[in-house]
Order: sequence, then C-alpha cells, then structure tokens
Amino acid sequence: MNVLLDNLSLFREGFIGTLELTGASALVAMVLGVIIAGFRVSPVPPLRIFGTLWVTLLRNTPLTLLFLVAFFVVPKVLFPDLDSFLLAVAACGFYTSAFVAEAVRSGINTVPLGQAEAARSIGMTFTQTMRLIVLPQATRTVVPPLSSIFIALTKNTAIAGAFNNVDLFNVSKTLSNDGYDIAVIFIWITLAYLIITYAINGLFRLLEHRLEVAR
Repeated sequence: MNVLLDNLSLFREGFIGTLELTGASALVAMVLGVIIAGFRVSPVPPLRIFGTLWVTLLRNTPLTLLFLVAFFVVPKVLFPDLDSFLLAVAACGFYTSAFVAEAVRSGINTVPLGQAEAARSIGMTFTQTMRLIVLPQATRTVVPPLSSIFIALTKNTAIAGAFNNVDLFNVSKTLSNDGYDIAVIFIWITLAYLIITYAINGLFRLLEHRLEVAR
C-alpha cells in the first residue's frame, strides 16, 4: 500500500496519461476506421484497393514496428516538430483503425443489399446511402466487436511508455528504477488497467443495451 500512497501523484499522472492516449487514439481509429470501411465497400476500384492495402498492411504489421517508424522515421522525413504524445496517438490510432474498419465492414455486410439499392433508386449518392441508411443499421452489429478492439487498444498504449510518454507503464519503469518491489508495482498497475478496461466494457454494454431497445 505504501507504494501507492507514497507515489499517488505519479500514479495519478500515469493513469490520466493512459486515459488520454486511449481516448485520442480511439477517436483517430474510429474516424479512420469508418472511412476505410467505406473505401472497402466503395464502388470505386481505386478506393477499394486502397482500403484493402490499408487493412492488410496495418493488421499484419507489429505495433512496436509502427512505433519505431512513428518515432524514428516520421520526425526525420515528414513532421520534425511533432511531440511524443501525437506520435504515439498516430501509431496506436492508425494500427487500431484497421481492426475498426474490418468490424465496421462486417456490420455493413449485415444490412440487406436491397436497402442500398432502394436508396440509389431514389437518387441518393453512395455517401448519403452509407451515412443515412447503412451505417445507422450496422451500428447495432458493430458495437460488440468495437468493445474488444478498444480494450485491446488500452493495453496497446503501454508501448508508448517506452517512448517517453507518461502512462501507467512508464510509471512502473520509474518506480522500479527507484527500488520499489516490482511485484507490488505490477499489482497496482494491473488494477489501474482493469479499472479502465471495465469502464470501457460497461460503456459499450450500456450502448448495446440502448441499441437493442431501439430496435
């Protein structure tokens, strides 16, 4: 207990850092994932090819490798002034967007094709059909897998702690270097991650319940 009480401010800073990384990365992943899913089912061949390449490349690339690219290649080639938080969000967000895209695409495929054809028959564009007809119905199917994806994202943000980001994993390194018992440190870090993941799970369960009622 002394490990927590003596370093409460450090634990709080790491907890908030993990929340910020998770939230920002989830937002990036959600926006990109929906766009890429739209590309994957688009009638335009170049967009379908781009979406397929995006998903295939990112799903089969280790997240640690993406962090190495983000921190050691991107600053030298593209954006030299980006701070470590934004680079970590980009790595986690881009990686997770591939999994979000596949979950959204699976949800889109559950919507009867006739509804999209009916929308096109009355003059709606592909974008309007997706936004007004398909995606609202696909949401009910997409919610459960998104819960698992964002829980995995929370745990994946731990890699950011090795790249000068203040998060729970970074806190464990700091306390270990200060001579505290590593087993006790990991117990408190694990409890902190459990709080976050259970909160995400509860939020998505509530959302799933509300969508079931709305049917």
